[in-house]
Amino acid sequence: MSRRPHIALLIEASRGYGRGLLRGIAEYVSAHGPWSIYVVRDRVHDTPPGWLKTWRGDAIMARVQSPRLIQAICGRGIPAVDLRGIDLQKKMPAILTDDAAGAQLAAEHFLEKGFRSFAYCGFPGTRYSDDRSRFFQQFVRQAGYPCSVYHGGGRLRGGDIAKHEKHGFTHEQNLARWLCKLPKPVGLMASNDARGQQVLHACRDVGIAVPDEVAVVGVDNDDVVCDLCDPPLSSVAPNTRKIGYEAAALVERMMAGAPPPVEPFYISPVGIVTRRSSDVLAIEDPDLAAAVRFIRDHACEGITVQDVLNKVPMSWSSLERSFCRILGRTPKAEISRLQIERVKHLLGETDLPLKDIAAKAGFMHTEYLSVVFKKKTGQTPGQFRSELKQNSKIARP
Repeated sequence: MSRRPHIALLIEASRGYGRGLLRGIAEYVSAHGPWSIYVVRDRVHDTPPGWLKTWRGDAIMARVQSPRLIQAICGRGIPAVDLRGIDLQKKMPAILTDDAAGAQLAAEHFLEKGFRSFAYCGFPGTRYSDDRSRFFQQFVRQAGYPCSVYHGGGRLRGGDIAKHEKHGFTHEQNLARWLCKLPKPVGLMASNDARGQQVLHACRDVGIAVPDEVAVVGVDNDDVVCDLCDPPLSSVAPNTRKIGYEAAALVERMMAGAPPPVEPFYISPVGIVTRRSSDVLAIEDPDLAAAVRFIRDHACEGITVQDVLNKVPMSWSSLERSFCRILGRTPKAEISRLQIERVKHLLGETDLPLKDIAAKAGFMHTEYLSVVFKKKTGQTPGQFRSELKQNSKIARP
């Protein structure tokens, strides 16, 4: 009987992100194991665990928080995969969330709701937060709008991510003052759900209405944290199960002798889970807001612009002018955009045939769906689905 591989997991189970990674790893082991999982830590510090020097295992998957831990893991000379991404020197292969794609999702989420003022609140000095800040500002400015960034509390020198976050949490009064000065209404991206929860606390303490004055989106979609927020927190949902699954697959290939990939591999988030903290339209005209809300609720039911006019007391021309002025597109274009987004989601997240996808997105004929999709994206639905599947795979060495 062959020996089971012994794998160490240095992944915090105290947050939703880590739990998602563990689920993905468990799914891989269930399908391809058995493995002996050596240890799961509730929290990984910057100090290497004492057992690491003498542990006689085969591979490590870790949410690495410090250069010291990277050095200690690499010093073992066994396959290892980083699942956090602070290794600037790329000593370990890494599988990570695509933070650029997540920031773009947050920016588009607010833009689609009509926001023209934007803000970012993170933990200055932590790489993941600074990266998300840079990407969010980039997408907002590309759309033609400024973005306020919270710098209160200053930056720490050195220390692990937990120390930076703890430092950020101690300056809630500074955060509240910053929130009060922001132009309203404003769409705010928080670096993660914990920071988003603190923003919501600060808004409540100073009487800022959420989501009407400040709409908030976090990152990680930790459902426990998000649902306990008041109001519940919208969040970018990373595909942690896929990250964990692919990390386990990479470890197995490396244990079989394959060389590690040189560049990190990034996996796109699943999307945004919208809860009450951002469930708002930043539109002052109540009739226009009602029209936009009706379209977003019913776009995939085959509605037309006439159906919208039947619901709001507006003429065709005034509805058209208002849409173009506030959203930058016509009512018909907004219906089509939402249908195409639904098609993209179904192509990427399901194996449904195109006929079923067309029905769920409000298209009567698959041929017409294909024509519209090719016009909007430059690809056929089949090409789009194939590319998604290809991009989701790690290139085999």
